[in-house]
Amino acid sequence: MGDAAPAFRARTTMGPRTLGAYRGRWLVFFSHPADFTPVCTSEFIAFAQAHAAFQALGCDLLALSVDSLSSHLAWQQSIAQHFGVRIPFPIVEDPGMGIARAYGMLPAGATSTATVRTAFVIDPEGIVRALTAYPLTVGRSVAEILRLVGALQASDAADVSTPEGWRPGDPVLTHPPMTGDEVGACGADWYHRLERL
Repeated sequence: MGDAAPAFRARTTMGPRTLGAYRGRWLVFFSHPADFTPVCTSEFIAFAQAHAAFQALGCDLLALSVDSLSSHLAWQQSIAQHFGVRIPFPIVEDPGMGIARAYGMLPAGATSTATVRTAFVIDPEGIVRALTAYPLTVGRSVAEILRLVGALQASDAADVSTPEGWRPGDPVLTHPPMTGDEVGACGADWYHRLERL
């Protein structure tokens, strides 16, 4: 976290993409172990259903696996046919694993090409602001990733912190005072002061 996200150019299901093309917007860049797998399918359906909510936050979605472009396209068609869900975001192909390795999506010493379920939240300046990693067998919570993007944006906008489970509209935490005099003026809850934006 805090570093510039590694640049790349790649083929996707929606044409060529570069990381630089997302400058000026938030981006959730997430890997999945393989196409045509049950957990990945459940995640892609959830990401597709939440796409409009991410867009409302000025946040794009970009997926990646080491599978080929033709595999991605066939899997998208299968999801549309069997679940009635269109995937509205690009899926990057990475058969040489260059992008996956640059982002640490493959476990150290991996004997398989399957990436772990990693998600990177990248801000409009191209900086990695948050990341999550799940094992192959456990699906991510798309609602939590959406909440995370909203919390980062709220924190940036008002120079505040967000408490556990924060949702848009909830109170935020102000920064604690730095001197004894300030502590005395704030009262007993000086280290945990909630206020509404």
